[in-house]
Amino acid sequence: MYGSDKYKARKNKWRIPENALLMSAAAGGGLGAWIGMKLFHHKTLHRQFRIIVPLALILWAALAVWLLFIQKI
Repeated sequence: MYGSDKYKARKNKWRIPENALLMSAAAGGGLGAWIGMKLFHHKTLHRQFRIIVPLALILWAALAVWLLFIQKI
């Protein structure tokens, strides 16, 4: 999504809304969002992205650790 939005920004085309990018991170795509931000240098200066994306990544990773090791699913 971040690569596509970066491409669209450069071509002055219709963009992916910022809320959609943030919600995808919050819904479990935190790792992909973080990689997309770093790989495409996209949305890295926006404060909300610098806070929400890593926070979502940490929360989902903590949930995965809890489910795999503590709950032993």
